[in-house]
Amino acid sequence: MKASARISLLTMLNMVVWACGVPLGHAAPTIALSPDSRVDLRSAYATTQELAEGKQLAEASCARCHGLNGISTTEGVPHIAGQRPAYLHFEMRVYQSGGRDNKPMTDAVKFLSDDALMKVAAYYGSLDPAPVTAAGPRRKAAPDRPDPIATGKAAAAGCAGCHGETGVSKIPGMPSVVGFDPKYFIAAISAYKRGERKHDMMKTLVSALKDADVKNMALFYALQKPDRAKTPAPGNKEAGKKAAASCSGCHGEGGVSTSPATPSIAGQDGQYFVAAMRAYKNGSRTNQSMKGPASATDDNILADLAAYYASQQPKAPKVAKPLSIAEWAQRCDRCHGINGNSTDLRTPALAGQRVDYLIRVLRAYQKGGRKSKEMNFMTDVLTDADVEGLGEHYARQTARSVVYVLVPPR
Repeated sequence: MKASARISLLTMLNMVVWACGVPLGHAAPTIALSPDSRVDLRSAYATTQELAEGKQLAEASCARCHGLNGISTTEGVPHIAGQRPAYLHFEMRVYQSGGRDNKPMTDAVKFLSDDALMKVAAYYGSLDPAPVTAAGPRRKAAPDRPDPIATGKAAAAGCAGCHGETGVSKIPGMPSVVGFDPKYFIAAISAYKRGERKHDMMKTLVSALKDADVKNMALFYALQKPDRAKTPAPGNKEAGKKAAASCSGCHGEGGVSTSPATPSIAGQDGQYFVAAMRAYKNGSRTNQSMKGPASATDDNILADLAAYYASQQPKAPKVAKPLSIAEWAQRCDRCHGINGNSTDLRTPALAGQRVDYLIRVLRAYQKGGRKSKEMNFMTDVLTDADVEGLGEHYARQTARSVVYVLVPPR
């Protein structure tokens, strides 16, 4: 598009707002762009003729899947009406170059010129966004799922009598369960369930726990403030410190592990520590990496090791507190706009989008099918429930057009 053929964004604004039935300055947020943004934002400039040409191109190449009105009726196919035009232009170029594994989209755009892509992007960007009712089949309300920490605390209530309310033992012989990475805690409970750790009472107590309960308990204990067991630890801790040199390779300096699969033993109850080492010795606990060191350590040294580790300060594992859907949405809104209504030409609007499409795209970022440093990082820690909850959240938001006003040069 030649600069002389373009109308100003302010002029286009009146045309688009009129076409969408949106009162000027009422429903659509406004931002200003500096003149040096023009090169990157060419698809935001269009004449009435170019919009008409964009509609013709859309009818030939896009309407079969996205609809001529940009409102999809097909599962997994996004609405593109009212989408930010520079984002649409960029995405079509990605498909055109084969950057996405989507043959129908690649075939649809591969022979279109860049000028044609911009006209299509401008046409769909000028349309009234999809209503919330077009967001596709809904799932059950994922945002109302129980808080995993509260659920974990409730599941752990029966453990408090032995292990303490927050997992810090006050009974000699009973282990503290704070300071463990959730992966280790889950593995240990599973070992009791399977009988790989021979302890009849523990096997009975944990056999009725569901996997979800164990996972939530692990999270609850991992997020508690770590402290040393409130129990005596007979032994020479200075001698134990010397003997512990060979243990630090796996269990970390001072017994604070840096591996999710290896337990931290800092602050652990001394009597339990000795009992566990003896269990590795006699085979009632099966662990090949521990059997050798335990067998080579006599009872006096075990007592010294127990005293040393009991005196060390445990540290909380690097575990983040899970966010609610509302908290996740606040983070997403930083880039995608309040309630998913982006005010950045290059960032897609999410409000009112098909829920199945939103979920599919989030999972594609998680698995690496879509490449974006920011999005791959953000989605890496999302659970399935988080993904579905975010999809539902944004599908329920009202989509709004955005008005872009060009700031004249000084």
